[in-house]
Amino acid sequence: MTEFQQPACKIKTEADYSGIEIIELDTGQLNETVKDYQQAMQIAGKIAEEKLENFMLLSWSDQDRDFESPQHSSECHADSAIPGYVDYGIYHGAKLKVDFNQGQYVFFYRSFDE
Repeated sequence: MTEFQQPACKIKTEADYSGIEIIELDTGQLNETVKDYQQAMQIAGKIAEEKLENFMLLSWSDQDRDFESPQHSSECHADSAIPGYVDYGIYHGAKLKVDFNQGQYVFFYRSFDE
C-alpha cells in the first residue's frame, strides 16, 4: 500500500441503537388519531417524562411536512443510509426514541441526570 492509498472507511448502513430505548407507536393502537406533529410531540413528551423524568428533546423528524431538527442535518447525510437527525440524536446521548407510524414522527430524547 502506498502513502496515497488508505484503507476504505466502512460506511454505516444502519444506526446503532444500543443503549437507546425504542418506543414504536402505531396510532391505530392508541385509540385516537394523531392529527399532526404537535400532538405527536405532546404524546412523546409524556412518554419521555415517564421514562426519563428530567429530559431534553435532542432531535426530531416530521415526515408529513419534510421537516427535521437540527434543521438541514440530513443534507450532509445525502448519500448515507442514516438520516442526519438520527445520527445527531444517537451521538448526542439519546436514551429514548419515540417513533410514530414507522417514521411519520420520530423524537430522540436524553436525560439531564446523566
